[in-house]
Amino acid sequence: MITGNVSKLHLVQFDKKDIPAFIELSKSVGWDYDEREIDTVLSAGNVFGHKNFKGKIISSAAIIPYEKSVASIGMVIVNKEYRGIGLGKEATQQCIDSHSSNIAIMLIATEEGKLLYEKMGFQIVDRVHKYICNTFSPSHLSHGTVTIERFRAGDLHKVIELDEAAFGDRRSGFLTQRINQSEECIVVRNSTGTIVGFGLSTITPINLIIGPIVAIDPQVASIILDKLAIRHKGKLRIDVPSSNDVFREAIENCGFLKVSSPPVMMLTSTKMPGRNGELFGIAAQVFG
Repeated sequence: MITGNVSKLHLVQFDKKDIPAFIELSKSVGWDYDEREIDTVLSAGNVFGHKNFKGKIISSAAIIPYEKSVASIGMVIVNKEYRGIGLGKEATQQCIDSHSSNIAIMLIATEEGKLLYEKMGFQIVDRVHKYICNTFSPSHLSHGTVTIERFRAGDLHKVIELDEAAFGDRRSGFLTQRINQSEECIVVRNSTGTIVGFGLSTITPINLIIGPIVAIDPQVASIILDKLAIRHKGKLRIDVPSSNDVFREAIENCGFLKVSSPPVMMLTSTKMPGRNGELFGIAAQVFG
């Protein structure tokens, strides 16, 4: 039931002083955003939504523009008491209108939101597979000729380059922020010392999120996963693009269970950004 005066709901752009209210909103729908995660979203993009007559945030939608031709929408939340009056659509449309019509906009939809996005012109182009693990069993794959190292500042340029080819757009600002936020960031080098993969882990109130993982092949991706996950005591989460069947089988053998396969939807494009097949785990659904 809607409380207060609907005519006094204001669509505004949020900033970092609103982070505590965002956390309250996300908890109300069972999502596990925390201060660091929302800070990364606000640093990398723009967030719009509504406040009620008391100044309480009751809806949100975020857009993260990348550096060439893609932006990602996420964090679309509406307080349960205010659903059914178009707030989610209005906030999402504001995200779209805030950027050039020449960019392709992607989002990973909930089943509840899919119909709304279709009505707004989004089309399903792919799916991601959300996996949760309660008890991790490492693969203990041989490292062979590769070595694993902690990320160093001098690695950033190569990490951005690898991510651009794997994701389909350049994300230097976002990656810099995400690395600073991360629990751990590692790189993998081949026998000549060239970086051929990297991975991050980020802690939230519920899960350790593994991603992004970018790797030259599924074995290197599994080695990265082992390194990031092995010491964590608690739930793990990874979201895997649909093309990685070999890697998905490997993580299922490590104890991960698939819990959903939400659709990837695009506006102003009928296909995913050009990718080289080396993205094995996404950063989070809000970041595409």
